[in-house]
Amino acid sequence: MRLTGPLRAVAVVLLVGFTWLLANTLFGGESASSVLHFFSGTNEEATPEPHPRKYKCGLSAPCPPKHLAFRLVSGAANVIGPKICLEDKMLVSSVKNNVGRGLNIALVNGVTGELLETKTFDMWAGDVSDLLKFLRPLHEGTLVFVASFDDAATKLNEESRRLFEELGSTAVKDLAFRDSWVFVGAKGIENKSPFEQRMKNSKSSNKYEGWPESLEMDGCIPLRPPLES
Repeated sequence: MRLTGPLRAVAVVLLVGFTWLLANTLFGGESASSVLHFFSGTNEEATPEPHPRKYKCGLSAPCPPKHLAFRLVSGAANVIGPKICLEDKMLVSSVKNNVGRGLNIALVNGVTGELLETKTFDMWAGDVSDLLKFLRPLHEGTLVFVASFDDAATKLNEESRRLFEELGSTAVKDLAFRDSWVFVGAKGIENKSPFEQRMKNSKSSNKYEGWPESLEMDGCIPLRPPLES
């Protein structure tokens, strides 16, 4: 008897289903998948998109030899604290519970890459003399990583701004109330630092009510050769 019309379609569907069940029973899921591919007309499984590889501190490319990988993130408003990452190690972060309102600073040996000290300075209600005592005795070659949180400028005076300029900053002279600021400088630097960003606090462009957006900066810093004795 010849099947026609709807009966033929039903028979085809039943045959396909029976074939799939038989393959799945005899050969497992992989063979069943092959049967489905056969009937659907596809020959290859979809290949997932590869994720971009990340390097130290989340950089998109590795640093050259004898360079330190870093990433700085300023605080977001007065809610999310800043981050300072160096060579894939978090030096300053809310998780480490070592952030504070104002300036968050990490000192690093510019020859070895070793962390020397981290400290925060409240530039709204604190005493700028604490910052001055911290910056004045820095040794030649010391790397200085800075990330702002909330207000980093109100208590800055002429000397403190000059000390940051001697570390290579060009933005600190104009740093104002609640500006976002990230900076990497060095004691004894001959030129201005290429690692600095500032976002001005402006009602017309602020991302948050009363604060500009957070800044993020990363890069590779060359280690200094040992100083001659």
